[in-house]
Amino acid sequence: MSEKNFDLVVLGAGSGGYAAALRASQLGMSVALIEKNKVGGTCLHVGCIPTKALLHSAEVADVTRESATYGVKSNFDGVDIAAVSAYREGIVASKYKGLQGLIKARGITTIEGEGKLVAPNAVQVGEDRIVGKNVVLATGSYSKSLPGLEIGGRVITSEEALALPFVPRKVAVLGGGVIGVEFSSVWRSWGAEVTIIEALPHLVPNEDESVSKQFERAFRKRGIDFKLGVRFKSVTQTDAGVTVTLEDGETIEAELLLVAVGRGPSTANLGYEEVGLKMDRGFVITDERLRTSVPGVWAVGDIVPGLQLAHRGFQQGIFVAEEIAGLNPIVVPDSSIPKVTYSDPEVASIGLSEAKAKEQYGADKVSSYDYNLAGNGKSHIIGTTGSVKVVRVVDGPVVGVHMIGARVGELIGEAQLAVNWEAYPEDIAPLIHAHPTQNEALGEAFLALAGKPLHAV
Repeated sequence: MSEKNFDLVVLGAGSGGYAAALRASQLGMSVALIEKNKVGGTCLHVGCIPTKALLHSAEVADVTRESATYGVKSNFDGVDIAAVSAYREGIVASKYKGLQGLIKARGITTIEGEGKLVAPNAVQVGEDRIVGKNVVLATGSYSKSLPGLEIGGRVITSEEALALPFVPRKVAVLGGGVIGVEFSSVWRSWGAEVTIIEALPHLVPNEDESVSKQFERAFRKRGIDFKLGVRFKSVTQTDAGVTVTLEDGETIEAELLLVAVGRGPSTANLGYEEVGLKMDRGFVITDERLRTSVPGVWAVGDIVPGLQLAHRGFQQGIFVAEEIAGLNPIVVPDSSIPKVTYSDPEVASIGLSEAKAKEQYGADKVSSYDYNLAGNGKSHIIGTTGSVKVVRVVDGPVVGVHMIGARVGELIGEAQLAVNWEAYPEDIAPLIHAHPTQNEALGEAFLALAGKPLHAV
């Protein structure tokens, strides 16, 4: 057995882990980055990047069908799934190669193998003991299922869905959150019949209710079926397909069942409990500065309770490296982290929903303005509907922005600045939003909340 010593040992090389490693290296630390699979983790290999490649393919399919609307003649002859897979894999391979090069250039020691925390300052990888003055746990997450619902055959998770060698004709999707609606959007654009099953009252249930309702109307218009407020009971499968039974007795016949009920923390059998970390249902409990209950051990990303977003883990990785270096970085709460759902239509939000804002500040202390994208020139040009809703405290700052429509994810940058810098609409209203852009929709909402709406009566 050999022992190797570093300033920082990072277990897991997904978004949170590699960000911690890169920033720590910048700050002069020697770093070991341990990963059993490939650097980049879920986001790069089976999550964010490859799913968005599929969504872009789906968008091209829709535009091809609708091209005559824009004066362009074309024919949609179907989806070549092998070519789609090659396109997706090419993007992932390019990003992976770039990340490998960056990690190498920064002088980070990458250790391949399955690591286990064996002491507050040590991770065991095979016969090697990797010791650090600090240890960052960033072991990510896995696709969850429900009790009694076994994955296999025609019951698949998002990882199997990514690699399907065919376009399904009819799909049932269990879960109306981000993963479920994104795959539903792709498959519908490719021509499949889709039915979503969601136990909560709305699709994208973590969004402002007004956005969820618009989203449901848009999916209904696209021909995507959904069952809301009803729970899954059981599924049976044959060589030809699946039969999904709901608790109200309704059955749904489909070729496949995608289980998209969220992701669980990958912490089992990694030594966390044995070393003394405080845990809750598999999650590692930390304080707001991401310190665990064991001094010198930190946790970031999906294993920490809260939003399971790659950019959250990325920011937390940077935060921990800077905290260890004594830079005292600012804490960004989950409510101040931008969220984007990349379906058609897209959904993007930051801050408090109107309902949450009223809970926090009082109903009489909150106002909002909902700008309809029908009034936005660029949105009309690209053929999208939707809205931009801004929530503020009366005589106070913007506390939430909630958007739905094609490409609204690209507007989240300004929205994030407004919320996180506690800007007043009156501060932003005089600033210029280029014309014609969808960004003007945000400008119009800020103008309205500042008491001088320009394109509204």
